[in-house]
Amino acid sequence: MNIEAIKAAVDAGQTVHWANTGYIVHKDALGQYLITYRHGGSTIGLTDQSGTRLNGDEAEFYVAGANNDL
Repeated sequence: MNIEAIKAAVDAGQTVHWANTGYIVHKDALGQYLITYRHGGSTIGLTDQSGTRLNGDEAEFYVAGANNDL
């Protein structure tokens, strides 16, 4: 998934994971898109500071329930 597709899925209320189901992409109250590890709470931005590069490989992001949960 590319940046735009990830943001659109999150905005549509879909659950987006990165790498495995332990990582969830979400939008905070400030409108920032973040990746959080749900078992430890560690959080990073979805992208670098420029907003143009994902903090992860596009191929590792997926929508939950789309027959690809790991």
